[in-house]
Amino acid sequence: MGAVIPAKILGLEGQVIKDIVFNEKAGRVRIVCDRDRRRRPVDHRTGRPGHVNRLLRRTVLDVPIGGHRCEVEIEYAETFLSPGHVRVEALPFVCPKARVTKRYARLIAGMARHMPLSAVARHTGLSWDSVKAIEGAYLAETIQILRPQTLAGIRYLGVDEVARAKGQSYFTLVYDLSPGTNYGRILWVKEGRESAVLLEFLDALSQECAAGIEAVALDMGPAYISAVKESLPQASIVFDRFHVMQMFNKVIRDCRRAEFKAAKTLGDLDGQQVIKGSLWLLLSNRATLGQTDQERLNQLLAQNQPLASLYALKEQLQRVWQSNSTPADMAARLDDWCGIAKAAGITGLSKFVKTLQSHRTGICAYADHPITTSRLEAGNVSIALLRRRARGFRDMEYFKLKIFQLNTDDTPSFLYSAMPTSSPSTRLSTVGKP
Repeated sequence: MGAVIPAKILGLEGQVIKDIVFNEKAGRVRIVCDRDRRRRPVDHRTGRPGHVNRLLRRTVLDVPIGGHRCEVEIEYAETFLSPGHVRVEALPFVCPKARVTKRYARLIAGMARHMPLSAVARHTGLSWDSVKAIEGAYLAETIQILRPQTLAGIRYLGVDEVARAKGQSYFTLVYDLSPGTNYGRILWVKEGRESAVLLEFLDALSQECAAGIEAVALDMGPAYISAVKESLPQASIVFDRFHVMQMFNKVIRDCRRAEFKAAKTLGDLDGQQVIKGSLWLLLSNRATLGQTDQERLNQLLAQNQPLASLYALKEQLQRVWQSNSTPADMAARLDDWCGIAKAAGITGLSKFVKTLQSHRTGICAYADHPITTSRLEAGNVSIALLRRRARGFRDMEYFKLKIFQLNTDDTPSFLYSAMPTSSPSTRLSTVGKP
């Protein structure tokens, strides 16, 4: 007597299991199915029901059973819709453009999210190209790529660039920074970092959506600034503390390097020893340092006046972004700081002061629109990990899908969630019964 297997266990909707064959020598399980004759074929493109034109057979890979490769031989129909219109019927459990089940594609995509494709290929026994094709097809079906024309209810945007690879082309990324459940989602990815690239996104927004955007968080690159001013004249441009402090940290790096070279030229071994390896001390907040590190920092600041002045200026600059400030308050604190910095007479500091003064309005706009690019920087780190894990990307469409995948849950239940279920008419798939 044949074993009765509920259809929901294997999720082979529309199929009737006829046989299960285990090839011990090859380490392979083969599930042989026939099409359920009770089902009317449905066109996989339009969803229109039709009639069976002819029956075909295909083998698809499924999740391994007991550590053995699992092959499912299925029978499916060509759907006759009208003369000249014959298409394959919809197969709910098969991944489009890949001869694997959706659950196996979900498993492969889940592994590929945290592992290189080469490692997934070794683990599954598939080729590298097959793993990439399977994951790409699964992502194309499941990842929602937002279109600018359909966006609505956005108050704040964040725009940043990310490198495809070191020293090569760049992408422009647009994030939603509006408060709420959609905070931090990636809205748009496009090759290039020119003004025209961002304008393509902004000009595609509906008039209602564009009019509701209050502010855009940017770095100080002129290309993105000009694009926002041209397409969103009512929106404020915000330069947050992160980018300003990032620029000031470069001033500290340059000064520390110059001081080390000066000590080396003078043969000051003690000065070199104090400065050596001290960069992270100068860039860190004092509150995060341990007792030993604080003592080392105090020694450095006591022996080197230029670095001591820059460290004090760094602490004062951070106070410009005090909470509950008005733009006028921020502007006053910023002007006072610029005056002190000019009087310090440190090489490279005057150029930084000029940059702050030329972007004064955008810096002080933070008081009205307290948005930051921290989410953008976190996204850049995740994208850098993608590049590093993959050793670079040549397929840009695949790279974009991987970037948009960052909008989804980072730890998906890729194997057991969203399992395909059978229709009410397919109650049981029975071995040995038609």
